Formats: sequence, C-alpha cells, structure tokens
Amino acid sequence: MPKSGVSGYAAISARVRAMYSALLSPQELIRLSDTPDFTSLLTQLKPTVYGSYLESLKDKELTPRRVVVQIKGRLADVYYSVIHMAPEHTRPLLTQLYRYFEVENLKAVLRSIVTDPTWERVRDVLFPYGSMSVLPAQAMVEAGNVSAAVELLRGTVYEETLSFAMKRYSAEQNLFPLEVALDLNYWRKLWQEARHLSGQDQKQALRVVGAIIDMNNLMWAIRYRVYHNLSEEELINYTLPFGYHLRDEDVRAIAAGADIASVIQRVYPDIRDLNPLLEEPRSGLPLLEIQLKQHVMKQCMSAFTGDPFHIGLPLAFLVLCQLEIQDLTVLLEAKSSQLSDDRYRPFLLKTMLV
Repeated sequence: MPKSGVSGYAAISARVRAMYSALLSPQELIRLSDTPDFTSLLTQLKPTVYGSYLESLKDKELTPRRVVVQIKGRLADVYYSVIHMAPEHTRPLLTQLYRYFEVENLKAVLRSIVTDPTWERVRDVLFPYGSMSVLPAQAMVEAGNVSAAVELLRGTVYEETLSFAMKRYSAEQNLFPLEVALDLNYWRKLWQEARHLSGQDQKQALRVVGAIIDMNNLMWAIRYRVYHNLSEEELINYTLPFGYHLRDEDVRAIAAGADIASVIQRVYPDIRDLNPLLEEPRSGLPLLEIQLKQHVMKQCMSAFTGDPFHIGLPLAFLVLCQLEIQDLTVLLEAKSSQLSDDRYRPFLLKTMLV
C-alpha cells in the first residue's frame, strides 16, 4: 500500500512550503523589472535564491543565454530534491513531469543537427538535466544526420515514438512530425501517471497536470488552424483526445471550423476581450497564452490552501518554479535588448497577479 496522508507527506510538505516561500513575490518581480539595465538586474538577482547559480559565471559569460542556463540549474536542483523526498508511489509522475526538459533538450539536439551541428553551441543552450538524462546528446550531434542520431536512442523511452515518426520524417525531411510525436507522447504519459494515482493524490495531480494539458492542447489547436492551415484530420491527429476541462469535442470543434472564442469562453469564462486577440493572431495569441499560463499559475497557488498532504503541493510548486524561470528569462532578454516597458511587461506572468 502506498504511504500517503500525513505520514507520507509531512516532511515533503514542510520542505516544499519552505521552498515556496523563497519564490519571488509579484512585488519583487516588479522591482526587478524596474532595474534600468541588464547589469543592474543581475545585481538585484544576487541576493535571491538564484545568486549562487550566477557566481561561477565570468564577466565575459554574462550573456542572457548563459545566465538563463545557470538559473535553470536552480530548477534542476529543486526537481531532484522533490523527487527524492516524495512518497515512492508518486515518483513516476514527478519523474515524468521533469522529463519535459529532456524532451526539450532532445528537440534542441535534433534541430541543431539540421541547422548547426556544433556541440559547443548546442551544449550552451541545453537544460542542465543532470544524471537522470538518457540522451547521448553530444554523440547525437556528432552523428551528423537525424537518422543516425535517432539510432543512438535505441533502448531508451524515446525509441518507439521516434522510430514510428521517422517514417514521416524520411518522406518529408521535416522535423515537425518528430517534434509533435515527442510532445504528444510526453503529455500522454504524464496524464497516465496522474491517473495511476488514487484518492486525493489523483484528484490533485489531475488538477495541476490537467490545467497545463488544457492550455497546451488549446493553443496547439488554435495555432494549427490559424498558422498552419492543417486539415481537420491532421489537427485532430496532432492534438490530445483528453483533458481536464477542455474536452475532445472542443478540439474537434476547432478543427471543424467552429468559433474559437466560444470554445475558449466555455473552458475559461474569466477571459475577456477575446476577439481582438483572435483578430490579430500574430500579436494576440501570445497574449492569450499568457492569460492561460496565469490561469495555470492561479491553479497551482490554490494548491497551497487547505489540506497539504497530497502530491498536488509538490507538483504545483515545481510548475510555479518553471513559470518563475520563464518570467526571469523574459526580463533578462528584455533588459539585455533594452526593450521599452510596454514591449515586455505584458509577458510577465506574476506581475499581472498584483
């Protein structure tokens, strides 16, 4: 029987709450966004939990890309800590959640093989996944072509998915089928792991995981229809047939040409002024995605009220950490490029919650 309830979660709940208190508050993020330039932003970051991750960088390495990779080290450390403290029956779910970054690394490696197969450049953009990774990333880059690189993944969790998708890649010489296959397989497995839990663990896991899946599936469906003009059948094949609040019939309705705004309003009744966002999709869809991410953030924050003795608390914290890194990435790139406030502030998730 899985160890759950107070006995199973007392230690990890206390640890997660302590780490949760170290997340940047909306006011702290606003203060960071008020810094005049990139150097000032780094100075303000040093007293935070990210400071120790910046210490090893030399002056010539203080670029947005290098800094972002370094602060992602904090996220990797948090995942390791939570996974190893969690009750054993929940670790497959947490491990699969963490695998998101390995999937992103894998996609980055495949893209680099097509565009610029230089290991030194690829290495500097990969998430610091650590010893849990099964990717022979350097060997894949140096393999010289996608087929040879995929062959190196025999025996890993990616073999079956990629071997099937390679048939389409070989015919089209386009990475899109490979990337879609990896994404869909990842989210299917995450949903399955959440459903394998029982009781309050399952309920809370589905709330957190489901909020992310709904957001991704909706944005995929909209982008496939608006940007890629996929056929109804293709759009359905490239999305997930399940969700938390977003139903399969919602995705099928979008695929069939239904009014997108009405689907969004059914699932997200709090989102307003949809038509301007949908009328100018190039500028509007990124802002719509920000609102959906804020919905995920609020869902995760709500996990910290009420009974803390379930997997929802660690899950929510990990997602909030990832969203915080996204905010910091926006800030670092904006300050480095000297963007005006109105260009980047709408894309800061946490400041909108003040």
